[in-house]
Amino acid sequence: MAAAEAPKIRSDEKVALVLGAGGARGLAQIGVIEALQAREMNIVAIAGASSGALVGGLHAAGKLAEYRDWLCSLDRTSMLRLLDPGWGRPALFEGTRLVGALREIAGSPRIEDLPIDFTAVAVDLLRQREVWLREGDLWDAIRASFAIPGVFTPHTVHGRELVDGGLLAPLPIAATRLSDAHRLIAVDMHGWPQRPPGSPADEQADAAPARSWLGHWLHRDDGAHAESSPDAARRHRLGFTELMARSLDTMQAQISRVQLALDPPELVIRIPRDACQFYEFWRAKELIAVGRAEADKALDAAGY
Repeated sequence: MAAAEAPKIRSDEKVALVLGAGGARGLAQIGVIEALQAREMNIVAIAGASSGALVGGLHAAGKLAEYRDWLCSLDRTSMLRLLDPGWGRPALFEGTRLVGALREIAGSPRIEDLPIDFTAVAVDLLRQREVWLREGDLWDAIRASFAIPGVFTPHTVHGRELVDGGLLAPLPIAATRLSDAHRLIAVDMHGWPQRPPGSPADEQADAAPARSWLGHWLHRDDGAHAESSPDAARRHRLGFTELMARSLDTMQAQISRVQLALDPPELVIRIPRDACQFYEFWRAKELIAVGRAEADKALDAAGY
């Protein structure tokens, strides 16, 4: 007997959206939301972790278009100027300057006043559990949700020091179940790569100057910028930045698979895991286009 088809999502149905963690790759979720809006999907609830919380919170506040336009205007230098070093703190950056710039774009709304139900997911390391932030200052919640250990300092909310939600819930499906949405769409940030691992194109991308540039700027590149031969590039491929990013990505990919298996949504939109390096936020325009294309592909295949 043929398997029954999954129920189709009508454009007038209430939809909950789950936005995953993925560093700069999370910017592709702006394109996903634009694709859903183009098909008049009625998004009534959003849950996000890390960069997914950032994109989801801005959409819930009705400021995603302003954020997109601002983001696309930034180059690498402008992006670096938003990062304030965390001198004497247990991370590279404070994040205060970045959040200040975001407040200028979206104001300082409270989560409970947003027109779309919103949940930012963070992690309480002391208690080793997820924290669902559903009320209070929007930027306090988002700042806690993207506090990647070692990159951004922990953020205190309601008396608890919180870090990146992607540590325990890179795809926070359960957090959407509090809404009255009829259907669930999840954006998984760990889709199949655009290039086969080990292909010449993959080797070239891994040795891209942007990676060495960032490592040099952080003074943690393990000498990768000192040698330029292909053999040297392969030997020094995993500097501090890449080692941390790939370790976190590997963990999040595995947890996301478990979350999707335990609580499958009606539709999964997958962003290729090699779309960019986790810190390449200056590639926003390209990543938004990737998100829109992947969303359209998934929606077309599902018949929406």
